[in-house]
Amino acid sequence: MSILFTHIQPRQWLGRIVSAPLVSLLALLTTVMHFEVISTPALAIPAAASVETKLKVPNTMSYSPFNISRYLKVPPNFSISVYTRIPQARFMAVAPNGNLLVSQPSMGKVLIVRSNGSKDPIISNFVTGLHNPQDIVFHTINNTTYIYISESNQINRFIYKSGDITAQNRQVVVAGLLDSSTPELKGAYGHELKNIALDTNHKLYVSIASTCNACLADTVSNPRRGAIYQYNADGSNQRLFAQGLRNAEGLAFIPGTNELWVAVNNRDNIVYPFKDATNNYGKVIPSYVDNHPPEEFTRVRDGGNYGWPFCNPNPDTSNGPNYMPFDRDYQFNADGHVNCNAMDKIIKGIQAHSAPLGLTFLQNTNFPSLYSNGVVVGLHGSWNRQQKTGYKVAYFPWDRMKNLPGNQIDLVSGWVIAATQEIWGRPVDMVVDQQGNLLISDDYSGTIYKLSYTPPR
Repeated sequence: MSILFTHIQPRQWLGRIVSAPLVSLLALLTTVMHFEVISTPALAIPAAASVETKLKVPNTMSYSPFNISRYLKVPPNFSISVYTRIPQARFMAVAPNGNLLVSQPSMGKVLIVRSNGSKDPIISNFVTGLHNPQDIVFHTINNTTYIYISESNQINRFIYKSGDITAQNRQVVVAGLLDSSTPELKGAYGHELKNIALDTNHKLYVSIASTCNACLADTVSNPRRGAIYQYNADGSNQRLFAQGLRNAEGLAFIPGTNELWVAVNNRDNIVYPFKDATNNYGKVIPSYVDNHPPEEFTRVRDGGNYGWPFCNPNPDTSNGPNYMPFDRDYQFNADGHVNCNAMDKIIKGIQAHSAPLGLTFLQNTNFPSLYSNGVVVGLHGSWNRQQKTGYKVAYFPWDRMKNLPGNQIDLVSGWVIAATQEIWGRPVDMVVDQQGNLLISDDYSGTIYKLSYTPPR
């Protein structure tokens, strides 16, 4: 709440204040001053995606799936276009000079994309020969800017100078991370790609996801999997930071804070855990699997445990997807030997099987101000739900007073056609460029989209 003081005439009332009795001072002020109280909402709710908009595609990029007209739903006053085509485009980062870096895990490369005026962007190799590169983070320490790039088996950093178009001065800061090449795993690692984040104290956080859908082996491995580890920025002093997070793909700090939030892919094919009149106890029931357990969007604290694989968040209560209680997992905790009440509750649930990947806070960016107090999550889309879900960019307005996300709305949707269930795109990650456009990667069609805002006249 803010208070504006108007209609103040200092020379008329200053002397009166000095000579007035103290008890009459407040009355005097309220007489000579007009108070205008303006309420500033802590949570502004912008418009959701509601306008079906034809995707703008340059002629040079109009090959499949853009060989026919495609449409996406966006909020009013937005447009969306194809910025460039990059096969298997995954995670992105905007360099300080505005260049775009894009990872291609399946091709072992990180590309650099440079704007070229009205022509197609210029794309070239920034670094090649990597082992499943995934996440990219710029971070400055003592006036030296680094680019951190995760591989499935290690974390690298490169010294960056403005204008670099190839990677320079590589250092391996964390070596020997487990992936499918690790002999003991015999090629079986379901979620081997690594995501990373760095805080303002120059601590590095690495998500070491589960090898499996749900299993006990990951909870007793060394290092523990389904977990997040913390290191110094140079890779020293590894320690377990949090656990019980099956596959935390999105890792991000609220801008200006050291508060870590994650987006988590939760488990599939969950067994019905209730002894009730349905007689479904211990069975895999598709209608139950469709909506359980929710994907997770939550704050992560030092020492936290978020339940997987012993405890599953339950959205079927009066709180809905907020601070959900846990149910015991039938396969691994039917007897309750793990206390689910001791687990850290998930702050926000997302529709089960949406497959959240990228997580980007919009504060301190040039994204339109109505939306910039919020966060976007790329929902890659389901593979095992009876009716497909996800295939969109979700937006959560941010409540500044509570420091919590509000209710999910769609920012961009339509990569799955509801009537036919045809999939033509799967969003992964989002970044805001220097002009305030939201760039969205899509590893299915091999595309970077540009979501742009035009203020109403």
